[in-house]
Amino acid sequence: MQLKRKPSRMFSQRSIHGRIAHEIGQQILRGDLAPGEVLPNETDLGAEFGVSRTVLREAIKVLAAKGLVESRTKIGTRVKPRDQWNMLDPDVLSWSLASHDAEDYALAVSEMRRVLEPAGAALAAQRATPEQVARIQAAYDAMAATGDDEDSSDHDVRFHLAILEATNNPFLVSMGHVIESAIAFNIKLSVKFPNLRVQSVPLHRVVLERIEKGDPRGAQAAMVKLLQEAQVDIERILAGPRGRAARAASTRRLRKAHR
Repeated sequence: MQLKRKPSRMFSQRSIHGRIAHEIGQQILRGDLAPGEVLPNETDLGAEFGVSRTVLREAIKVLAAKGLVESRTKIGTRVKPRDQWNMLDPDVLSWSLASHDAEDYALAVSEMRRVLEPAGAALAAQRATPEQVARIQAAYDAMAATGDDEDSSDHDVRFHLAILEATNNPFLVSMGHVIESAIAFNIKLSVKFPNLRVQSVPLHRVVLERIEKGDPRGAQAAMVKLLQEAQVDIERILAGPRGRAARAASTRRLRKAHR
């Protein structure tokens, strides 16, 4: 079997073995290489990519560390079952958002946010330092000032990441890359519906106010409402006639952004 080669803009930013891992990883997440499928042997795969067996082995080690493949004597390198993939790995998440199932993956991340972020907001209300509250405020102010401008997505990301940072829990802070990708998906999807972003600003304001007042229950409830409203908006967009066109366009943009 011959692997499908596709040029990537990320190649210049990676080592040689990292570039090979990137190509194979994308093919796994796209479904070109299915769970249980055995990759070509080292000789054929090395010839296909034009690299040495040493480089190829390093690339396979990278993919194995992400839970995507396993190598066994007399069998070769096999794609592992989907439930063993490390979906929280930054590369795996990025590849998933460039796959054919981009919307399903991103909505699953959105669902995870509804579990994670309300608790994070409650902790931030209890633990945030004045400096951390100021960073949340600054992100909110910038988001409110840009209105329905696409640049507001950057400030929206900063707002949510600043809240996680204000939990002062290193594990919650490390979830930032997941939250960023989910928000980016939501913004790209709703780009043709700018009023949705404007309408969400007051909901962000309530979250900020509850954190400022040191109100854990209020902050948690406000974040629940914010994320529930965001999910309803996304589902409405995807379900409607106009939404189907937006969905197709946003998916193309999303795949391009993560290649």
